[in-house]
Amino acid sequence: MLDRVREIAAARCDGWGGTLLEMIGEPDYVHFLIALPPNLELSNFVNNLKTTTSRLVRKEFADHLASVYREPVLWSRSYCIVSGGGAPLSIITQYLEQQERPE
Repeated sequence: MLDRVREIAAARCDGWGGTLLEMIGEPDYVHFLIALPPNLELSNFVNNLKTTTSRLVRKEFADHLASVYREPVLWSRSYCIVSGGGAPLSIITQYLEQQERPE
C-alpha cells in the first residue's frame, strides 16, 4: 500500500511542478520529502495530494481497509510542513531513512 501511495504522490508532485525526493511510512503517519516551486500554494497542494491518494488507495485496497477503518477516510485533516532551511538534503534524507517502516 505504501508503494502505491509513493507512486500516486510522485505523480501528484510531478503534476504540480515538483519532485518527490523521499517518502517513509510509519505506523501512524507518513513523511514526504518534496521539492516544490516557491510560488506554489502549499495548502492547495497538500489538499490535492491527500484527496488523490485517499481516493485511489481506498478504491484499490477497499477490502483490506474495510477491516481497519469504519469511515471512508485515509488521512487526518492535519499536516505539518517544514522547510529545509538550508539543511543539506543528505541530512534530511538520513533522518527519514532512520524512521520505522510498518510491516
